[in-house]
Amino acid sequence: MSTDVADAPTASPSSRMTAKRRDLALRIAVPFATLAILVIAWGLYVKFSGVAPYILPGPGAVASAFINDWGTLAPALWVTTKITIMSLLLALIGGVGFAIFLVQSRWIEIAFYPLAVILQVTPIVAISPLILIYAPSTQVALLICAFLVAFFPILSNMVQGLKSVDHNLINLFELYGASRWQTLLYLKLPAAQPYFMTGLRIGGGLALIAAVVAEFAAGSAGAGSGLAFRLLEAQYRMNIPRLFAALLMLSLLGVAIFAITSFISWLSLHRWHESSLKREN
Repeated sequence: MSTDVADAPTASPSSRMTAKRRDLALRIAVPFATLAILVIAWGLYVKFSGVAPYILPGPGAVASAFINDWGTLAPALWVTTKITIMSLLLALIGGVGFAIFLVQSRWIEIAFYPLAVILQVTPIVAISPLILIYAPSTQVALLICAFLVAFFPILSNMVQGLKSVDHNLINLFELYGASRWQTLLYLKLPAAQPYFMTGLRIGGGLALIAAVVAEFAAGSAGAGSGLAFRLLEAQYRMNIPRLFAALLMLSLLGVAIFAITSFISWLSLHRWHESSLKREN
């Protein structure tokens, strides 16, 4: 008697493409629908509760402030964006470089890693006055503060990734006579890429938070100030719709940074790493 087992039915390419499009549509529609429901609930609450506009403005007032105050808020948004991006780039360069330096020797890691931990656990608000004193300008001080906050997550993830390489592969490279730098370039760095991408996503959000907190601590004002100053200005003037509009800008900037870093991570990992591979039924 034949014991052949019939092959399991497989989906056609067209049906798989349709399923992917449906999944993508749901991923886009569900968050927007949820956000729309929350905004509608917010507007209904403001309308029927009788809360004062200077305490909680409605969505329409915030949208009007977003449009009418765009000339004031947009330059501040650009300042905050520049500080965030520059600090993140510096944190990437510094974190990766310092991580490579640390893993070269156990004694190097023992000697220098605690210094990075000290910088991480010290509140940035506590050391920002010193940075403001020694930095040549307020913008440089803000950049240093944001860099210090974003630096450690990238460093710690990169160190963990470089130390998590399979020892059998390291032994294989040594067996074939690979140098230390060849092992680093062709084995350790590619293996640490998922850890680096995790640090990139975390560091992107922290760089934005640190840029805003540093500006709060610095108390910078004037034409070259960022969104943090505009938030304080709106609070002092009781212009709550503008305050909400500035908060909306910060939220959108944070979402954009997360989306960009997640897309970079997907581009780097989706073809080979388990965390980004899609399992087809």
